[in-house]
Amino acid sequence: MTLPRAAGVPSPCIDVCRMDPATGWCLGCRRTIDEIASWSRLSDAERRAVWRQLDARRPAASASATVTASATAKPR
Repeated sequence: MTLPRAAGVPSPCIDVCRMDPATGWCLGCRRTIDEIASWSRLSDAERRAVWRQLDARRPAASASATVTASATAKPR
């Protein structure tokens, strides 16, 4: 993944705003509630640091989503 340039680091939000109770991350952007709440106050360097963490969270988020989906699936 190419990280955004220094000026105007965009939010990773994709408008899928739901927190995963197993990981504490948003199911859409994989940020924590603290990262989401503080985003507008973070410096560009801090925002890029959050972006770097998001790729590392992808495998764990996918595994958690699979477990959550199977736990909530209704038997046929």
